[in-house]
Amino acid sequence: MQTPISPKDRFVTVYGRKPVLEALADPELTVDKVVLATNASGDSAGEILRAAKRRGVPVQRATAQRVKVLAGNGRHDQGVLADVVARRMRPLSLALSEGPAPRTVLVLDGITTPANVGMILRTATAAGIEGIVVPRRGVAAIDPMVVKASAGIAFHAPVLRCATAAGAVEELVAEGYQVVGMQASAHRSLFDLTLPEERVAFVLGGETDGISVEVHRQVTKWTRVPLSGGVESLNVASAAAVLCFELVRRGLTHDG
Repeated sequence: MQTPISPKDRFVTVYGRKPVLEALADPELTVDKVVLATNASGDSAGEILRAAKRRGVPVQRATAQRVKVLAGNGRHDQGVLADVVARRMRPLSLALSEGPAPRTVLVLDGITTPANVGMILRTATAAGIEGIVVPRRGVAAIDPMVVKASAGIAFHAPVLRCATAAGAVEELVAEGYQVVGMQASAHRSLFDLTLPEERVAFVLGGETDGISVEVHRQVTKWTRVPLSGGVESLNVASAAAVLCFELVRRGLTHDG
């Protein structure tokens, strides 16, 4: 019997009137439901109700406090949210057990800036990376800010969900993945790094603290993007872009 997938691992929840209306207006997106606060009224609420009716999307009413809890945001929900089906999002454990396992995986560890998470999702998806681990804790939630930074690709990205980056790396190691850490101080250049042709996981650390201690001890190889001109490090999203397209060059990503 198949284990039910949590809604948190199936949907991207967007909140706020404009993001919800944009999701309802996009024919390429499947909206599971809209939740509208019972005290929401006026032109904006009416527009949302009409848009949902046109798409055949059910609208649930809830207290304003309940909407805040469901949105996970206390300031910007504006009394409305929508659960959008992310068709390629699934739990990491399911991706590893149902096969074929992703050839290359990115693990986000402590990346808390929504713009960086969004740009990484866009770049990695464009490069054909087969799995992007976005933990539920310690990494920016996939919310409207991440969706905007990804230019909407967050809805279509191959996101793999888990509780923590450390737990994800443990699972990956158990399934035979080599774990490579990206670190500016590493001795070996990414362009000189020897890699297996399958089952490689690259860890990208947070903007301030880098790779966490719990993940650090599980890394088997370290590498860096070579820099010159006195530049000490790249923004994590920029480093991810260099990594992703080096993997494209080597033929280690999904083609098309």
